[in-house]
Amino acid sequence: MSEKQRPGVWNGFKAFLMRGNVVDLAVAVVIGAAFTSIVNSVVKGIINPVVGALGTKSLDSYSSCLKAPCTGTGDTATGVRVLWGSVLGATLNFLITAAVVYFLMVLPMSRFLARQEARRKARESAHEAIEVTELQVLKEIRDALVAQRGPGHGRP
Repeated sequence: MSEKQRPGVWNGFKAFLMRGNVVDLAVAVVIGAAFTSIVNSVVKGIINPVVGALGTKSLDSYSSCLKAPCTGTGDTATGVRVLWGSVLGATLNFLITAAVVYFLMVLPMSRFLARQEARRKARESAHEAIEVTELQVLKEIRDALVAQRGPGHGRP
């Protein structure tokens, strides 16, 4: 490649990386990865013991046998098992993640943005009211000046 093409490619690459959506996506991935460990800790530390009080300690051990005989575990298992406990655990992980993201991130941000928009609209309406008031005052001054000049000097 020639020297002239390298800076163009480099500048294009920098422009791609600095676009807002790429940076936002990168931040979301990093936060999501860090957040996953929190959710897993909640499930292992709170949800699984609650479920353990009712049955086994881990949801992964819940299963149903479709084709007998269902014996053994792992590679030595026989029969056809449906591991619905692991699906339930993954579903609970998802629901907890979605609830925490919504209640701790989305809802407060939407409320904040709604307040900002209300403040902006209030400022705009106050500015419009001032403009309208000034216009009315100027019209009154004009009318008063026309009235002082007399009927022959006024507007048609």
